[in-house]
Amino acid sequence: MSTLLEIIATSAEDCALIERAHGDRIELCAALTVGGLTPSAGLVAAARAATRLPIMMMLRPREGGFCYTDAEFAQMRRDLAFGLTNGVDGFVFGCLTPAGAVDVQRTAQLMALATGKQTVFHRAFDSTADPLAALETLVDLGVTRILTSGQQPTAWEGAELLRQLVESAAARIEILAGSGVRAEHVAELVRRTGVSQVHASASTLQLDRSTQANLKLHFGGVQSTAGESHRCADPAQIAALRTALEAAGG
Repeated sequence: MSTLLEIIATSAEDCALIERAHGDRIELCAALTVGGLTPSAGLVAAARAATRLPIMMMLRPREGGFCYTDAEFAQMRRDLAFGLTNGVDGFVFGCLTPAGAVDVQRTAQLMALATGKQTVFHRAFDSTADPLAALETLVDLGVTRILTSGQQPTAWEGAELLRQLVESAAARIEILAGSGVRAEHVAELVRRTGVSQVHASASTLQLDRSTQANLKLHFGGVQSTAGESHRCADPAQIAALRTALEAAGG
């Protein structure tokens, strides 16, 4: 069985590039530097027009945790409704209680709204106190898959828990390994964990020179004397991931 390769996109150009570079699925978000936020309406529409690949739309209204106010959760529901009418294939979200457990009520509400689409509980999962119990909760809720690094900064470091999650899932829910996934270790990561799909940013930096006249200011990119650089998908890294997986038989 081949290993599915999901790549992050933050622009319509990324989406087209990921398809050309033989990615299998796209996670669409904005503001990747803070872990990914809900993409704009314009980005969702442009992304859908740019690729035939499945698009998983992020639903995350802000950075800094996953316990949302009523107003923030209402925004997530509205964004989900927009995605349904604009051709996305699934939704990526994660709602936790103040104690860091899966928020069953809110997750169930999003699941009901997303009927017929894929659902992904994102790396909010990695903040849960008991990941095996959280997995069972998400199985009971009918979530399609969990995006996780095995509760470590990278999936490579979290390989042991990822293996346990795959075994505990027993094909009742998909386990998507993500965070720091790179071509040099992806085949061994798959071998160690038994995951059938991986998630990578495969990013490079693109320079925008418009800020170079006043380097005292900073606008969220990677700053240099030539201006600030922003993230975009890197076809070379995507190709390297694909080659590594195929060489390992996936």
